[in-house]
Amino acid sequence: QVQLVESGGGLVQPGGSLRLSCAASGLTFGSYVMHWYRQAPGKLREFVAHITSGGSTNYADSVKGRFTISRDNAKNMVSLVMNNLKPEDTAVYYCAAGRFSSITSYWGQGTQVTVSS
Repeated sequence: QVQLVESGGGLVQPGGSLRLSCAASGLTFGSYVMHWYRQAPGKLREFVAHITSGGSTNYADSVKGRFTISRDNAKNMVSLVMNNLKPEDTAVYYCAAGRFSSITSYWGQGTQVTVSS
């Protein structure tokens, strides 16, 4: 079965950085668009970034210029480097996979990111 396992979350001060990773198994990784979403307390889950099998990327306006998504098809991994973190970036971050940019078929369990002084 498909498994997506996120790691790398934690507590960081405003202005700090974190790197999230997502290890995928049970799917033909190179054929999937990989996404990062996040959900803050009391809010709906929102799109953060995605990367296509060919390496094309797309970001939410709120993270553009601060976050970078990348993938390693040989290791079945997708990463999200988050710089200049703000308190409003506090959320549970989820990795997701889909065959197309508009589709998310599989989800990980999420990793908590807290930005606070």
